[in-house]
Amino acid sequence: MAKKQKAYFGLDYIVSLILTIIPITDLICGIIKRIQDGCIVAAILRLLLGWNIIWILDIVFMILKKDIFCLLNF
Repeated sequence: MAKKQKAYFGLDYIVSLILTIIPITDLICGIIKRIQDGCIVAAILRLLLGWNIIWILDIVFMILKKDIFCLLNF
C-alpha cells in the first residue's frame, strides 16, 4: 500500500521544516511540490506572489499538518 508523501519530497519532518523556514528554498521546493501534487494554479501564484503571505502559510501548515497545503486544486 502506497503511503502518502508528506512534507518535501519524502524528507524527514525536521529537514522539511528547515527548508520551509528559509525563504528561497521554500519558494523553490514549494513550486516543485505543488506541481507534483497537480496544483498548477497554486504553483503559478506561488511563483508570482513569492515572498508574502504564502510563505507564512507554508510555515504554519508545515508546523500544524506536517505537509504543504494546496489551497487551489484545479
